Order: sequence, then structure tokens, then C-alpha cells
Amino acid sequence: MDELIREAARALAVGDALGALNHLARRDDAAALALRGIAMAQLGDLERAASLLRRAARAFGTRDGLARARCVLAQAEIALVRRDLGGPTQALDAARASLAAHGDEANAAHAGYLQARQQLLLGRLDLTEQLLNGIDARRLALPSRVGHALVLAGLSMRRLRVTEARSALELAQALARRCGIASLSAEVHDAAQALERPAARAASRGGQRLVKLEEVEGIVHSPALVVDACRHRVLHRSRATALASRPVLFALLRALAQAWPDDVPRAELLLRVFRVRHADDSHRARLRVELGRLRAALRGCAGVRATSAGFVLEPPPDAEVVVLAPTEDGIHAQVRALLADGQAWSSSALALALGLSQRSLQRALRELAAKGQARSIGQGRTRRWASDAVPGFPTSLLLPGALIGA
Repeated sequence: MDELIREAARALAVGDALGALNHLARRDDAAALALRGIAMAQLGDLERAASLLRRAARAFGTRDGLARARCVLAQAEIALVRRDLGGPTQALDAARASLAAHGDEANAAHAGYLQARQQLLLGRLDLTEQLLNGIDARRLALPSRVGHALVLAGLSMRRLRVTEARSALELAQALARRCGIASLSAEVHDAAQALERPAARAASRGGQRLVKLEEVEGIVHSPALVVDACRHRVLHRSRATALASRPVLFALLRALAQAWPDDVPRAELLLRVFRVRHADDSHRARLRVELGRLRAALRGCAGVRATSAGFVLEPPPDAEVVVLAPTEDGIHAQVRALLADGQAWSSSALALALGLSQRSLQRALRELAAKGQARSIGQGRTRRWASDAVPGFPTSLLLPGALIGA
């Protein structure tokens, strides 16, 4: 490689994208196109970056499979940063295999890290953990190790493992300081703030208060019967019962949990759950049927007992009842709470879980997307929605140093 390419790659390695472009502005050979693409990615022009990397991959062609695989790897990273998660994953799989076959262990590890990032963003937590376990982070370039630590932190936060999340964020901070790239340090700092902000409201017999993620973890693992209105589930010790797809049952459970240890009159349940002010025999019959279904769903962790006035929730002996709810009220808070489970939801499933019309739900999703609080994946009937509240990921793009052998 000539000296201009080397100087451009060194500039990119320290985050000096403009300096790199000064070396390459009049170059259109394959290596220059690749480095220009990475420079544009660092400057935030992801559309132009993707175009340059596609041209570079074509220019390398089949004669240089290794360089071509590295360009595909860089394109995959840009797609992730753009949250373009609906495309096929075969290209990244093939690139990772090609890099490993050519002995490029650093870029092969980087491809595995990108796959883990992708699965975390898609809410596939088990697969994310499996991919992370198969990566030797020591083989990654320093900026990519920062991103790897952020993936670990994001996974731990989703699974309410706050101690592990804090350790991963501390590692990310230390690695970012070693990098000396200001944007990386800022991204890690923003991710760390998520642990310090209120994550939910906890209501019990003692009152209501805002709690951080660490306190949520403590509540979830306590002996209490936890009615989680953030993820529409009920937890007791190691058992979790999901009710997101059964909104009527969850509405009944939440009403009973909020009133505990008192009972809830039948008329109030009919009003809160079915919005019926003047009930007839059919409404009362439906209430009995739904309460029977709720008893069956809660079997083994709680019960529901009829009283002279209504119904009362019966937690296990010596167990408190705690209701976890979003920090804010309203449709936006309800949607964000469901998306917080890390899964990718269809709009129809969200509407069912929240008891909303498709029109109201779609309007709320568009407004959340405009605020950067939700993102869509895919198109048409395959479109899914997920939270954007996971730690950010730096665009580290391992290609420059590997491309020139520096």
C-alpha cells in the first residue's frame, strides 16, 4: 500500500475523518473508496458511506476475497447503526466465515460482535448471549471492545442483572479513555446514565415511589408477588407468568393488586376493565369467566377470592404485593413499557395488549419514533417495533487497520 493510504488509515484510527479525506479526496481505487466510506461513516453521512463501501467491494471483486469480505463487514456495521435490521443476515455470516478462513481473526471476531449487536437490537437475548460467549474480545480493536462492552451492558440491563451491567459499563469507560476518542466516551457516558434514571414506579401497601433499575432488580428477586405493568407479567420468586397477550386478565390483576389487601367491588371491576357503568347479567357472567381464567393463570403463585362486596387478591403467605408501573402515564408510556422487554412487537400485538385501536397505536408509534424512543424493523406485514432505549453502539469499523496491514 502507498503512503497516502497508510496516512489516511492512521487518521481514521484516531477518529480524524477529515484528515483521512484530505489524503484520499482525488482517489477512486478500491482501497481509497473503502477508507473514504469509513470516513463518511465517522462523519455521520451513512448513506454516502454505504454507497462508497459497495463500490469498494465491487472494485475488489473476486480477486481479493479478503478485502471484499472486510467491505461487507463495514457495510453490515453501517446497516446496524442505521437500524436497518430487516435485511438478510447471510452476507454477514458469509463475510465472517471468509475472514476466519483467511486467518483474519480480528475482523472475524468483529463480525461476531456485530451479529451479537444485531440480535440484541432484535430482542433475541438468548442468541445474543450465545454469540457473546463465542467471541474473544481480546482480538477486537480497541474501539470495538468498547462496543462489545456496551452490548454486554445492554444484555445485562434487559435481564435485570444490574451488577453485571455496571461492571460492563465500567469496562467500556476504561476502554473509551484508552481510545482517546471523545465520541466514544460520550456514548458510554450516555449509556451509563440509564442506570441512574428512574426505571419504574413501585406501589405497595407502604405507598408509591420512583425506583431505579437496581431497585427493580431487588423487587423482582424479593419474596413479593410482583405485578409488572411495565412488561405485563406477574412474578413470584423464580416464576414469571406473561399476560401481555391477555389484556383483560392483566387489567383485572392490576386492579386487584392496586387495591390489595382490600377487595375491589364488582361494579368497580366492571367499570375499570370493561368500561361498563350499568352492568347486566351478561357483564357479570363475563366477569366471573375472566376471573376464573385469571385464577388458572395465577395457579401456584397467587389466588383470587370472592368477598361479599367483590374480589380480593390472595398472595402467598407472608408475601407483599408490589405493582411496578411505567414512570409516566398515557399511551406513550404504556407502549414504551411493553417495548422495554427487548422483544420486537407487531403493531397488532401491541394494540391487543394495550386495548387500543390500530389507528391510536400507529399514531403513538410514529410519535415515539420521531422522538427516537422506538424504531421499526422491516416493512409491510413483517414490520415490527422495538425500543430504542438500549445503550448506544459506536461505529468502530475495524476495516482501516486490517486493510493496510498496519
